[in-house]
Amino acid sequence: METEMSIIEVNGVKMEVDLRHAKVIHQNLRVGSKVKILEKGAYDGPEVYPGVVVGFEPFTDLPTIIVGYIKNDWSNAGLHFAYVNSKSADKWDMVPAVDDELPIAKGDVLDTFDRDIGKKEAELADMRAKRDFFLRHFERWFVATETL
Repeated sequence: METEMSIIEVNGVKMEVDLRHAKVIHQNLRVGSKVKILEKGAYDGPEVYPGVVVGFEPFTDLPTIIVGYIKNDWSNAGLHFAYVNSKSADKWDMVPAVDDELPIAKGDVLDTFDRDIGKKEAELADMRAKRDFFLRHFERWFVATETL
């Protein structure tokens, strides 16, 4: 049986590899690359989401690829992050996107963000109103105790 051996260099280390068993995981992946990410442990079974590589963390023991992805469910389209490394293989799988098909519209995602921003702004206004009410109506309790 003949082997197809080749010498490759990874991070300055030369290795001899049998090309019959070698596997290319990801080529030319860089920040901004379009990917598809598979969430293996999703509630209703495996789910595929569109994503973009947003960073690489070159940890010595656990190099990690950070992927921002859009999870479009029945109620909203939210931005989430996946941390893909050798320890997360049971949760995530990732491949470069070979098509430009995005299962959601840009306007829908922006509408979701705008709706969520509106809710948070309403919550903030409510908390400010409660604070102002407290200062106006409960101040006499604190003035009386401070003079004692």
